[in-house]
Amino acid sequence: MKGKSRLPMGMEDFERIRREGFYYIDKTKMIKDLLEHIAYVNLFTRPRRFGKTLNMSMLKCFFEIGSDKTLFKGLEISREKELCDQYMGKFPVISISLKNVEGETFDDAKRKLRLIIGNEALRFSFLAESDKLAESERIQYTKLIELDDWGEFAMSDGLLEDSLFMLSRFLQKHYGQRTIVLIDEYDVPLDKAYQSGYYDTMVALIRALFGQALKTNSSLYFAVLTGCLRISRESIFTGFNNFNVYTIMDAAYNEYFGFSDREVLELLEYYGFMDKYDAIKEWYDDYRFGSLDIYCPWDVISYCHALKMTPSVSPKNYWVNTSSNNIIKKFIGRAKSVTRNEIEFLLNGGSIKKQIRQELTYRDLDSKVENLWSLLFMTGYLTQCREADTEWTEIVIPNREIHWIFMEQIQEWFEEETIKDSKKLEEFCHAFQENNVSAIEEGFNAYLKKTISIRDTNVGKEMKENFYHGILLGLFGNMDGWDVKSNAESGEGYSDISVEIEDKEIGIVIEFKYAEHASFDAGCKEALKQIRDRNYEEALVEDGMKTIYKYGIACHKKRCKVISG
Repeated sequence: MKGKSRLPMGMEDFERIRREGFYYIDKTKMIKDLLEHIAYVNLFTRPRRFGKTLNMSMLKCFFEIGSDKTLFKGLEISREKELCDQYMGKFPVISISLKNVEGETFDDAKRKLRLIIGNEALRFSFLAESDKLAESERIQYTKLIELDDWGEFAMSDGLLEDSLFMLSRFLQKHYGQRTIVLIDEYDVPLDKAYQSGYYDTMVALIRALFGQALKTNSSLYFAVLTGCLRISRESIFTGFNNFNVYTIMDAAYNEYFGFSDREVLELLEYYGFMDKYDAIKEWYDDYRFGSLDIYCPWDVISYCHALKMTPSVSPKNYWVNTSSNNIIKKFIGRAKSVTRNEIEFLLNGGSIKKQIRQELTYRDLDSKVENLWSLLFMTGYLTQCREADTEWTEIVIPNREIHWIFMEQIQEWFEEETIKDSKKLEEFCHAFQENNVSAIEEGFNAYLKKTISIRDTNVGKEMKENFYHGILLGLFGNMDGWDVKSNAESGEGYSDISVEIEDKEIGIVIEFKYAEHASFDAGCKEALKQIRDRNYEEALVEDGMKTIYKYGIACHKKRCKVISG
């Protein structure tokens, strides 16, 4: 792999990627499409880690006065000579990201917003001396970058609301050219504010900030915003005209966010990973944006990077670690039996039809469970099977990675629910140390009825067994004095679960089997045979456990059978 371009792991800076020779999947045709279908304000909503920030960086590098035109050499947009001559490097550009505008209080969040806008204003320090500005305007500019006694930006609340409008006007006067405004992650401040309890005040601030800069600003050429959600126009975009929104359900611009199948094949061929195509497709493909199937770029790049380090490495979950996935757990916790059955149907490879509301306020999200379906869809946990042709959208879980995230969150929710009845949980766990098979079987069956099972024939037997394994492991995790190990090496292999209860000198070995066609007895016997044949009890004996209980547990859907041997 010597001489190959480096993979841009976690990089969202177009200039650095191009200047330092990192691998880049060409999305520059987006510039041509944007200019040919320009609106005053353009909003693109996509799930996290689908290339929004890199595209915004690319737009800034193309349009900004003084930009390095060689960055686009050989890229698709460079073939549009007339367009490049007219637009490349011709505009003042204000470019900010609101992804860090958060805090426990409104004042904390405002401080972050001042920092972001103040630092952007500092990029244009020449305005303080510009002879194109009136003296009063130069004074106003200096107030945007003025610091207080603690070294923080001192702009007042009123100045903060006017800041983007004022900066765009000053730049337009200085250059004699209207300004382009790029706002990445526009909805993050509202999300964080809703979680922390100051939503209304943040809505008022963002509405004022955007209204001044984007609604009736004669110094604005056009604006591009990105985010995960399409926030209700009544919330922050009241009165906006010539306002285009492009969501995951639209065909327009769908190829510019995420990787297409062709782009993934080219990437794999370049690095010599073609043998991993099927695995990558299973794990990271099948998001559907408009009419196009899309891979999550964060996952594909992350896995290819891992393959460069260790060619035999298997796919794993990368997207899951880029943000909290608690929305799924909240959803399951609020779901009634009908909705939980729908979740189970999705996990088992099915599809369901829902009315997707693309325009919501954050307050709407929690108002009813039906809105949470829309949130899961818009944030990438669910996707459409095909283009919606009616008001109903047929949705599915896109791939193996998201399936895994659902399963993990279901288990976390289940564990939180079970510890609420600590007495019942303790009695269930004690049945294992007392070798009370009937109590174990009765208790585990009762717990399984409360959770969500997987039985899809497309899901491997090992994944099904891991699901039941995970449930029991979570239940055991609440027992004081139990040393619980998962997949612990012992004898000639790895047992599913082993437990040492040191004060009682009791050891427990458990092996799970998925009972195909509900063949519970055969599954239990196979599990016990594996414990004996591979001598899983050896490590427990070496650790001084005098009494060893061995359990074979066979599970199918929401039922189980337990045999002790």
